[in-house]
Amino acid sequence: MLMAAFTPRDNRLRGEAVIHLVFVTFNRLDYTKLALASVLADPAEQFSLTIWDNASTDGTVEYLRNEVNDQRVDDIVFSEKNMGHTAAINEVWGKSKADLLGKLDNDCLVTPGWTRTLAQAHYDIPNLGVIACWHFFPEDFDYEQARHKIQTFGKHRIFRHPWTCGTGLLVKRRTFERFGPIQSRGRGTTQYWLQMARAGYINGWYYPLVFQEHMDDPRSQHSRVNRMPFERAYEHTFAYRTGFVTNMEMYKKLHEDILQNLLSGPYDPKYYCGWRAKFRRALGRINRAIKQAQ
Repeated sequence: MLMAAFTPRDNRLRGEAVIHLVFVTFNRLDYTKLALASVLADPAEQFSLTIWDNASTDGTVEYLRNEVNDQRVDDIVFSEKNMGHTAAINEVWGKSKADLLGKLDNDCLVTPGWTRTLAQAHYDIPNLGVIACWHFFPEDFDYEQARHKIQTFGKHRIFRHPWTCGTGLLVKRRTFERFGPIQSRGRGTTQYWLQMARAGYINGWYYPLVFQEHMDDPRSQHSRVNRMPFERAYEHTFAYRTGFVTNMEMYKKLHEDILQNLLSGPYDPKYYCGWRAKFRRALGRINRAIKQAQ
């Protein structure tokens, strides 16, 4: 699929940002303080930041109103009810005039300078879709397993997959405008990124990996699960609220399954659609049954 070269406008001359990020919060003030500090850690990193709070009740609103004063914070939106992540993304991205759009969650610590690396890849690779920071720990990445998915595009390398995580990422505004708003039902951003991949866009993680620490991971020194019951630590997460994860054993199993797919699964989106997707799911159930029987 041929795509026109992506030439960033010098928005800064017009008083506009080249990169516009939306940072979504909902309670867990301890995480928010740490995550926001990581986003703003490098004063030379240029972007416009909109903070969207989904009706927090734990002091987050007061903190955002009274203690956040970085000049890169363009706006703080206080939603009267929890609209979810996709509503925040669609509202902020839909109004932005920036060349690149990004999304951040309040439970991840990004590497300072991450936007520079990902933005340069976008400028150099016309058909780059969504590119993200690695949201697992360094020791989770197995190069031998993943090497078949690491591809070179000019001076950049991308660890390809049809979809990425939903935080610490950048996408071109014109790509978002092409595909329209993200649907709040179903698989959300995962399905959206997969749709982009099926249209010929390159999705994945920048390589060498740019890390972001997921504080919900029990290995994180900041993880709430290490100082409070599981139910309270994860009550605000999507996985817990939807019943995918209700205890630590389920969390670890989900973590392993996702990681295995990212490292070893094919990057061609056709394997996750139609009869191939059904075959992969059936094969996965058979393999799990064999392991349980051993």
